Amino acid sequence: MSGCLRFSSLSIALSVFISALGSVPAWTANSPRIASMNVCTDELLVPLADPEQIVGLSRFSRAARIDKDASRFPILSGGAEDLLVLKPDVVVASLFDRRSTRELLKANGVHVVEFPVPRNVDEVKAQIREMGEIAGHPDRAAAEIARLEAALAHARQAIGGKHYRVLQLSRRGWVDGSNSFMGSLLTATGLVNTAGELGFTSGGFASLETIVNLKPDLLVVSKANGIARDEGHAFLLHPALERFYPPDKRIVIPEALTECGSVMLAEALDVLVQQLKRINP
Repeated sequence: MSGCLRFSSLSIALSVFISALGSVPAWTANSPRIASMNVCTDELLVPLADPEQIVGLSRFSRAARIDKDASRFPILSGGAEDLLVLKPDVVVASLFDRRSTRELLKANGVHVVEFPVPRNVDEVKAQIREMGEIAGHPDRAAAEIARLEAALAHARQAIGGKHYRVLQLSRRGWVDGSNSFMGSLLTATGLVNTAGELGFTSGGFASLETIVNLKPDLLVVSKANGIARDEGHAFLLHPALERFYPPDKRIVIPEALTECGSVMLAEALDVLVQQLKRINP
């Protein structure tokens, strides 16, 4: 009996979800209906597709810096049930999304396109291009790639020949390695990433003593100085770091702009330029 009740509850929930979407028009092959399972594929999809093409976004889309009016898009459950009912032409997902869900969708004939985490700027461009092809708007993808390339050129120009030695530093002293996405981004702009001097290729934790002895010119962090809300953030506000690296020696790039790469990387590079002008006006 309890199983029947659960099935009934699921059916009701799905009915309400579908009703909220209203009628779904038929689309041509050049304008497919697309659902996104992950916040990183959300970031790629929204700027490249027509709003009417987007069947739904991930549960975390409204907390991300994706769209001024992200609430206009339906939110998906993260499971396979609503996608099987909605029958989008394409589902875009990250390889971090549950494999069982992705395999269930494929087994039911759903076209699933999986995006790995990009490791460098070239892979970000390739993913933008691929999403543009999926959405049927390669021209928009080309425009976003051009914007990214212009932002990267602007950052290189702002840095010039100054050869800043920088260390990207996160909670508890985590340093993204020289082969990481952030590491490759810093190098691409002309900054000298000191993570390699620590022997970190994939990443690792650096002690306060190690950071002070390394003597990078600047720290790259995701938040400005403030109140330590937990031990992880307290590391970045340690008196030793604050002494050697006050605000005028810290480049602040919000993590939300870099955690996925995507089209938001151009904004991250613009922030980098602004931060460099603040540090060295």
